Amino acid sequence: MNGFERRKELKKQHILKAALALFMEYGVQKVSITEIAKQANVSQVTIYNYFENKHTLIHEVFIYYVNQASSDFEKIVYGDLPFPEKIKKIIFNKAEVAKQIHEEFYQYMMKEYTVEGNYIEKIYAEKAIPYFTELFNQGKIEGFIDPNLSDEAILFYIHMLKDYIQREDIYQKILPLTEDITTIFFYGIIGNRNDKKIQEK
Repeated sequence: MNGFERRKELKKQHILKAALALFMEYGVQKVSITEIAKQANVSQVTIYNYFENKHTLIHEVFIYYVNQASSDFEKIVYGDLPFPEKIKKIIFNKAEVAKQIHEEFYQYMMKEYTVEGNYIEKIYAEKAIPYFTELFNQGKIEGFIDPNLSDEAILFYIHMLKDYIQREDIYQKILPLTEDITTIFFYGIIGNRNDKKIQEK
């Protein structure tokens, strides 16, 4: 990538970042191209040079957001923290996102998730599954996950949750429950049996 292409890509990323910030706060419908241009400190013409229309921009923002989330998850999984700390960090991050994300933007994104061959599904298959496998293997090594549990069984459980969440009647209700669902996913309904020991560290 030469200097011109690099600058062009940086400007595109800047526009996506500005649009995402506005969508997260106000939702999709209420945010205009004019407001995005102002937030990104570019002209409306510049935005249309990069994105054919608002619908295209929204789709690109979803991809940008998913890539960001995937990158954040990757940093946690392959970081130096012990397994319990990684789980707490993942739960905290999920809770923070649930507080910050506008419900309409979340609904738009989840609707996109139900489309066959969507980008979220692609990232799930190519990145999320290997990340989960790495994370749970660390949990087994450190003695926090039963080593007798097969990777196949764990991944089957993840697939079930994913398929269920993709249902429209489910994803419309899930946002307020994000932290609880993530906690149950990692600790089960009986909670974290090592909770006191972990909290003391």
